[in-house]
Amino acid sequence: MPHDIEPRLLRAFEAVAADLHFTRAAARLYVAQQALSRDVRRLERELGSELFVRSTRSVSLTAEGERFLPYARQVLAAYDELGAAWAADERPLVVDVGASVGTAYQVLEATRAAAPDIEFVARFHSGLTGASAAIVAGRLDVSSGRVAGLDPAVLDQLEHRPVRFERMAVLLCEGHPLAALDEVPLDALAGETLYAAAGNAATAEWTDLAERLFAGRGIEVAAPFPEIEGVEEFVRVVRKRRWSVLASTEFVAVPGMELRPIVDPVPLSPISLVWRKGLRHKGLDALRETADGLAERHGWLDVPADGWLPEADMSLMLAGTRPGTRPGSRTATGVEPGGGASRS
Repeated sequence: MPHDIEPRLLRAFEAVAADLHFTRAAARLYVAQQALSRDVRRLERELGSELFVRSTRSVSLTAEGERFLPYARQVLAAYDELGAAWAADERPLVVDVGASVGTAYQVLEATRAAAPDIEFVARFHSGLTGASAAIVAGRLDVSSGRVAGLDPAVLDQLEHRPVRFERMAVLLCEGHPLAALDEVPLDALAGETLYAAAGNAATAEWTDLAERLFAGRGIEVAAPFPEIEGVEEFVRVVRKRRWSVLASTEFVAVPGMELRPIVDPVPLSPISLVWRKGLRHKGLDALRETADGLAERHGWLDVPADGWLPEADMSLMLAGTRPGTRPGSRTATGVEPGGGASRS
């Protein structure tokens, strides 16, 4: 067994082990597939063991690969922690907030006001699925969103802190019959087709939540559409196609459209602060402290008595809560696709 395996080789192995697909792993690491395959082969030579079973149709771990994986992840986590500790006070913290509205943006702005000596660099990319891949790859430090929609292999490399249960809403064109209501009952959307970012791989966790909410209610998710980047482009496309949009009450204003909260039940969008395991940075500490304070002060983690949330989401929100606290004193009603109501 060699004692000086390069971290690059371990990252190549871990990426393929997580995706079980060389092409996707190469894209995630921003390297050529040939280079990735070469690094994996080199690691196998150094170890004297085959780590993957390869065929034209699939990739799987060998027994040796299964045994090696947890050790590789431990070493990579230690490298990341060392790098973060060394550079923690010397570099800005890169934070993805999605848009200049909403929970993540509010937390960032409040943190900047409370800790003006710390430099935060904001990114505005929608979707925790896409952001989490960037966090794992080291291109981003912090993001926010629904962790229950992430791939378990990715989530295993992240830490998260519950921040808020945002109420879900529907964005309607002016003149839509439901736009005359102050609140829209969920069942009133039966027969409607709502845009929920289907076709955008970066926001897969949001589309999944929409599908769970709509299941069995006669509400359809709009057909996949190419990824829409930027608020201006989103507004242009939505207005042109006259879509109704599944959104949060914390959403950008769209001229010519009305945002209405959904009720009966109240669907919830769970928001957690998310970062890479082992990350140490005083900016992250400040973000977490600010998020905790805002959540407590504004009741962000209170769950309405008629709130709706899948059980998996509530479980992860509970698991990520800081010691001594927990989301809400009341329980949300989990409604899974094809099933009835259950208690989380």
